[in-house]
Amino acid sequence: MTYLLLSLAFLALALVVLAVALATARDRAAIVRRWWLPVLIAGVLLAVLTAVFDNVMIGSGLMTYGETTISGARIGLVPIEDFAYPLAGLLLLPALWLLVRKRRPE
Repeated sequence: MTYLLLSLAFLALALVVLAVALATARDRAAIVRRWWLPVLIAGVLLAVLTAVFDNVMIGSGLMTYGETTISGARIGLVPIEDFAYPLAGLLLLPALWLLVRKRRPE
């Protein structure tokens, strides 16, 4: 299995959980309106931090990737597949929060 397929599986799972969480939230329009900017900012920060620190770790030899297991597309030394895990976490954490939060009685 390649890292790309594994990354897509994690992203798909995160998207499904987010879709279920939003579908079951009565206040989803307010949530999306309130969350889109903080999630976007967090996504940009996660991407930058992933790019910086993964480049450092790969450059120093802490991590290596077999060329047959990655797609070949890179940002610096980092395979693009490495960016899927922070993105999945970024989608999954708010989704889980929505699913476990206490709802106010109507």
